[in-house]
Amino acid sequence: MSENLLTCLRTLNLPENLLTCLRTLNLPMNPDTHTRPHTPPSPAREVCRFLAAMSPLIIFGMAYFAMGLAPNYLFGDIDTRGLYDAELALFGVTMPDGTMLTPTEWMTAHTSAAADFMAGCFYMCWVPLPVFFALYLYATGRRQLSFRYALAFLIVNVIGFAAYYAHPAAPPWYVMQHGFEAVIGTKGNAAGLLRFDELVGVPVFETIYGGNSNVFAAVPSLHAAYCPVACFYAMKSHERTWTVMLAIVSAGIWWTAIYSAHHYTIDVLLGIMTAILGLTLFESILMRTRPWRSAFDRIAAALG
Repeated sequence: MSENLLTCLRTLNLPENLLTCLRTLNLPMNPDTHTRPHTPPSPAREVCRFLAAMSPLIIFGMAYFAMGLAPNYLFGDIDTRGLYDAELALFGVTMPDGTMLTPTEWMTAHTSAAADFMAGCFYMCWVPLPVFFALYLYATGRRQLSFRYALAFLIVNVIGFAAYYAHPAAPPWYVMQHGFEAVIGTKGNAAGLLRFDELVGVPVFETIYGGNSNVFAAVPSLHAAYCPVACFYAMKSHERTWTVMLAIVSAGIWWTAIYSAHHYTIDVLLGIMTAILGLTLFESILMRTRPWRSAFDRIAAALG
């Protein structure tokens, strides 16, 4: 303990035994600032903080892969025809001979190498870019915002996953390859994204989609939802570069989902609505509910 401080205490005529006790404690006081010196957190504590902040994304990943263990087609009838007919009625393209095509069917007949390459680049961003944004917020010291964003991302997924089980639906590529009969056990297919694989000479999307057992999870398109959620929090954090990039990638993914025959226009619009619904539920309702907000504040405070 600082001798200067002890001298000051002696002037107060404190009992000698109390002064001896204070000297024995040897409190790490700075005589100039009277504050405890900063002790950096241990690596283990930092790892725990990081895992806590990213826990909603970890839960999302676990839930996504768990869906393969209990496919949604086990819990309801598969919509193969109704969605196609609705797409044709709402967004159908009339050909010169009077026939009607869905936007996906029309795009499949009007592809190009440049469009195929751009489609692949956009679709590779659907999960990695939102995850990188969460890591960026954390790395730049905005840990509480990173956790808040990750929670909103998880809420959007919960809504989307619930819709998958409420309404199993076939994607456009399935109807184009198998017709309107529901074939249980059909494996995933990269569809139009195989053209990107052929361009670059690497089976990127064939590897990603080839073993996918979640074929009948087309509605809503969560591909269409993820980047808009990240874009919202980029605006909230005044990250102009991230906001512009995420807005461009969002639009690119919306187009790619239809161009590559992975989703109908209806799926994409419902995906965007899922993002809006999830953000509204989280920010305008849950974060204004006292128990939820109290729990969030406790965790956020622990993140530093």
